[in-house]
Formats: sequence, structure tokens, C-alpha cells
Amino acid sequence: MTCLFCKMAAGEIAPDIVYEDDAVLAFRDLNPQAPTHVLVIPREHISTLNDLDSSHAPLLAKMFAAAQKVAQTEGIAERGYRTVFNCNAEAGQSVFHLHLHVLGGRAMAWPPG
Repeated sequence: MTCLFCKMAAGEIAPDIVYEDDAVLAFRDLNPQAPTHVLVIPREHISTLNDLDSSHAPLLAKMFAAAQKVAQTEGIAERGYRTVFNCNAEAGQSVFHLHLHVLGGRAMAWPPG
């Protein structure tokens, strides 16, 4: 297993966990782009958004439910937060294991980048 996030999901590498359940793991980003920057990953290896199909709908719902829980526990739910999936290198994806960024704790600019 060479995928960094798969190693985290398997417990081989210990990230700073914020939330976890049987389907997803949420942990603090090592290179935060906002005061709160948490990544929500599926425990199942899926490389990019392009690799999803309709069978993944329940998993995506769990990822967004985890993002909501993270926002609540981190105290950013009421002020506002952003969720982002990057797909492939040109969009900024650097680890090819699907992950949802949860960003908050400051005002966000639009358009983003």
C-alpha cells in the first residue's frame, strides 16, 4: 500500500483525527489554508472524482455529513465554511485519494483561486 491516505485510514500513520466512523476519516491538513482546514476521506481508496459512479452516492453523503459534524465541532458551522473537492493535478489535487476539504475560521474570497 503506497497511498498516504490509505495508510492513515488503515491506522499505519496517525493523523490529527477530528472525526471518524466506519466509512470516513477526517483529520487536520498538514498544510492548512485557513484557520480550520480538515480533510474528509473515504476509507475506501478512490483516486479522484472521475472514478465515482452512482454506487458511491451513499459514501458521498457520509462524507458531507462528516464535513457538517466537523464544522459543528470546530465552531465554524454558524459563521460559514467551504467544502472543496479538487480533481486532478491542474485543480490542485496532490494526493490521489478522494478527499473533501473543510475550510473555515476566516472570510473566504470569491472566486476561489
